[in-house]
Amino acid sequence: MNRRHAIQTIAAVAAAVSGFAPLPAALAQAWPDKPVRLLLSQPPGSGPDNIARLLSERLYPRWGQAVVIENKPGGQNTVGAQAAARSPADGYNFYFATTAALVTNTFLFKQLPYDPAKDFVPVAFVARSPFGILVKADSPVRTVEELIAKSKAAPGTFTLGNEGPRTFGGMIARLFNARSGAQANLVPYVSVGVSAQNLMGGHVDAIVADVASTAQLAKQGRLRLLAVTSEKRLPDWPQVPALSELLRDFDMVGWFAIVAPAGTPAAAIDRVNRDINALLADEEVAGRIAAIGPIAAPGYSPAQTSEFLKREHARWAQITKEIDILPE
Repeated sequence: MNRRHAIQTIAAVAAAVSGFAPLPAALAQAWPDKPVRLLLSQPPGSGPDNIARLLSERLYPRWGQAVVIENKPGGQNTVGAQAAARSPADGYNFYFATTAALVTNTFLFKQLPYDPAKDFVPVAFVARSPFGILVKADSPVRTVEELIAKSKAAPGTFTLGNEGPRTFGGMIARLFNARSGAQANLVPYVSVGVSAQNLMGGHVDAIVADVASTAQLAKQGRLRLLAVTSEKRLPDWPQVPALSELLRDFDMVGWFAIVAPAGTPAAAIDRVNRDINALLADEEVAGRIAAIGPIAAPGYSPAQTSEFLKREHARWAQITKEIDILPE
């Protein structure tokens, strides 16, 4: 037993030196033996929060331990991301991250209180979250082509609401103007909810917003979805065109991925990846995620998730140049 313990200790030290920290076999089999924490940068009731809670409910029977959701919104995801980066890398702390937290904030801030590349390790890809261009249900504008024409007819008078120039929705709006030649006046709002209310109240002509936040208003017939920002049409909205049908290669969707603090044991990462992918592949779970708005994307390994993040970083480096976004 002493010899075995010595071998395990030497192996653990060697792993720590190399930067790889697997769980000992006994501990790997026992994981998790206490509640698992899943931190979010969004408030309760938001689209990401609803998805995280759905997954946490389904993970409990598999793990026999609760998945505790902790919401830390604010600062364009920086508050939650910083808290997640500083969490113990013990296999019990994970971060339900967004495009902003892991990629676009790199191009928006001169200094971040965390390093998206160094402070986290990828665990699993979860879902893609398309945005859309919406108008009031009784708007005379019925197509994107009409919206573009109307904005050109009186430059700066047609208003397109969004969450601000340095948010995901705001950057989509800027890219839409740039690539379509539209001359919409981009009006910033503090949230999608406020912009949607102002749209229904007639204070703005159209908005760019994530489908997850506006799907119910569209289904209720209070808003009309003119187009979605994904490369292809959405399964739940087959009658709504994708902007790529008008603007070549236009593919602007948000996404969610689970990451963990750097140094998290590999066995915990592999277990979470396996179980998250199993849930996302379940038709009932995927359907409930689709009802929220995003599209489940099962099958990504931690390595594939890492490669995806690298491609997104390179893509956004070009997009931010195209729309003249500089870090502040």
